[in-house]
Amino acid sequence: MRFIMLAVLIDMVSIGIMIPVLPHLVGSFTDSKSDQAFWFGAVTFAFGIANFFASPILGALSDRYGRRPVLLIGFSGLAFNFFMTAAATSLWMLVWVRLIGGAMQANVAVANAYVADITPPHERARRFGLLGAMFGLGFILGPAVGGVLGDMDLRLPFIASGVLAVVNWIYGYFVLPESLPLDQRTSFGWHKANPLTALRGLLDLHGGGALVAVIALSTLSQFMLHATWVLYTTFKFGWTPHDTGLSLMLVGLVNVVMQGVLLKHVLKRMSPQRLAIVGLTTSAIAYAAYGLAPQGWMIYLIVVLNMPSAAISSTLQSMVSGAVGADVQGRTLGAVSSLNSLMAVVAPVMGAGLLAFVSSAPAGDLRLGLPLYVGSAIQGVALALALWHFQHHRPSGHP
Repeated sequence: MRFIMLAVLIDMVSIGIMIPVLPHLVGSFTDSKSDQAFWFGAVTFAFGIANFFASPILGALSDRYGRRPVLLIGFSGLAFNFFMTAAATSLWMLVWVRLIGGAMQANVAVANAYVADITPPHERARRFGLLGAMFGLGFILGPAVGGVLGDMDLRLPFIASGVLAVVNWIYGYFVLPESLPLDQRTSFGWHKANPLTALRGLLDLHGGGALVAVIALSTLSQFMLHATWVLYTTFKFGWTPHDTGLSLMLVGLVNVVMQGVLLKHVLKRMSPQRLAIVGLTTSAIAYAAYGLAPQGWMIYLIVVLNMPSAAISSTLQSMVSGAVGADVQGRTLGAVSSLNSLMAVVAPVMGAGLLAFVSSAPAGDLRLGLPLYVGSAIQGVALALALWHFQHHRPSGHP
């Protein structure tokens, strides 16, 4: 477990470094706030659409050849993505770079499959939470460093991220052990790796159709928040890359505390199903509060109060993982990743479009929170579906 946690930590630090500055790099090629929002949405869309088609392929390849070689492909894709982004001279170059990077990168799905390989089903929610804590820790270190470097030069964070991705490849090649035994590997078939086939496989999980919809809706609203966070706080509060880096650092800290420290204790007192309900509830409230906040400092308070939402992903993923056999963990969690990527395709189109629609509003205007209000409504629908699903598929042993 410690090997994959370190790999994920380095991975997320490298990604976190570039998050506060990518919208500003896009803005260096545009002339207006609406154009900046549109092209940032296009760049994010490019990564998501490529990742949507590639994730189930890479997940199925990891079921056939093991997790380690596919993770190495992902680390290579990240390094290429970051170095070429730093060298980009046009918006179209940024789009093409993100397309290629998205096609090579399925690290989240493969890391989750790695954890499923080495963990008994009843421990997976806690172990996925530990992995989520590494995501959070990466978001403490990465955005803080990225904000500082971005204030010096917008391209410097991407060079630093690329170097870290290379370090992770070296670590993966020489240190990271394989998790999938030879006797549990399955043959590779293109029909299995088709993203639509993979998504249909999720719908075929026993009693899991509504749960898949919950994952999709919750992920859509989260990605809408991610796609608009930097530009929203810039437009409304005038935040710099350093300011947004600090806010993302707090988001990472909250994730670490919830998933790395509190989750195992909470799961002793509360079922994963009930914890998912609490997280979806606080998330729906928090998204609306982000949009209504009149002062920038209030964002930090809302992030802390929304701590239960940090457990949504790990609890839902443990339920999906527990519904399938050991021989198809890579393909199944690759399908979940593909579903997330599909939402990452839709989210920037919706989020950037809504933000571009209200981008002419002055700083501090409540209309600038439009994408966050829509995200809150989507989380509300996910909450209603989750309540319905858990009432009709009540696990034994839990109230």
